[in-house]
Amino acid sequence: MTHSSNYRGRFAPSPTGLLHFGSLVAAVGSFLDAKHHHGIWLVRMEDLDTPRCVLGVADDILRTLEVFGLNSDEPVIYQSQRTAAYEDAMAKLQSRGVVYPCGCTRREIADSAVQGIEGYVYPGTCRSGMRPHPNPDVTTSHSTTPAHPQGAGRGCKADESATTTHSGQVAGYLPMGEGASAIRIPAWRVRTDRFPSPQRGEGLGERGGSFDDALQGLISQNLERDLGDFVVKRADGLFAYQLAVVVDDAAQGITHVVRGSDLLVSTPRQIWLQWLLGLTTPAYMHLPVAVNAAGEKLSKQTLAAPVDMAHPAETLWRVLAFLRQEPPTELAGDLPNLLSWAVQNWQPERLRGLKAMPALA
Repeated sequence: MTHSSNYRGRFAPSPTGLLHFGSLVAAVGSFLDAKHHHGIWLVRMEDLDTPRCVLGVADDILRTLEVFGLNSDEPVIYQSQRTAAYEDAMAKLQSRGVVYPCGCTRREIADSAVQGIEGYVYPGTCRSGMRPHPNPDVTTSHSTTPAHPQGAGRGCKADESATTTHSGQVAGYLPMGEGASAIRIPAWRVRTDRFPSPQRGEGLGERGGSFDDALQGLISQNLERDLGDFVVKRADGLFAYQLAVVVDDAAQGITHVVRGSDLLVSTPRQIWLQWLLGLTTPAYMHLPVAVNAAGEKLSKQTLAAPVDMAHPAETLWRVLAFLRQEPPTELAGDLPNLLSWAVQNWQPERLRGLKAMPALA
């Protein structure tokens, strides 16, 4: 297919489980938007959190996409192999004075925080410096070197709520042996309470929390009030999803991000990091997510069934029907022509304002 525009889109699954109907919806939607605009479509494996990976799933995902005719236009990249790029971004944030080490535990945050739109709002306890640990045998390291090296394999997206390291120890502490002190390894948070310079806040909305989504309209957050300073590197040495996705979108020259509406809440944080790092913000389109009969988003946790690869044309037809594209019934068994029809007739505006819809059986 000829590429005649500057459009660059991507699909970025986490290899925690096989593709299901909901994740295929995101893949198809991003592919159709890219190809309808004669652009490039890429696949990226967001496999930062290696303990959550399932061996072989990344390859299974790629095979599934290939069965449906969804092939990356450039080589697939794996976040687990890009630690150096994330370290470089962290160094830039540190040099600009917008990140700081944080030694707070979950319990300490819960005891002094208010509920926000995604859990507790971090109250900024460590903005002015970490408090000394009450145990004199515990010392604090301010190094950003991972306590557990990344890049060893193909894992999955980092989860900021994780509280244990690969070895099962509570995150943030490295035991040094019997009779020796322990080293406290802090997480690193990015500030949301101020702009680094007074001139650069223009155009970001209130605290950098506003953007215009192609389907969901104006989305506004006050990052400091609604979320608080958020983690960009965990205490166990793993980089947070929010930082990695920003770095990789920039590195791949992504101009348009088409994904599920469950990530709407993350987008202002990503735009904030783009601004802090001096990166271009892509256009965003958040598709409705597929939910089960209980109203739960289809996922591994809700036991969503893997995509039916035995009948790909019929499955693709159902995906297009879910996306309200009204695919012709006569193409229900003809995958190549159905995909070609979908590219030519893509009308995402039919989904405007919809954040969730029942999955089609």
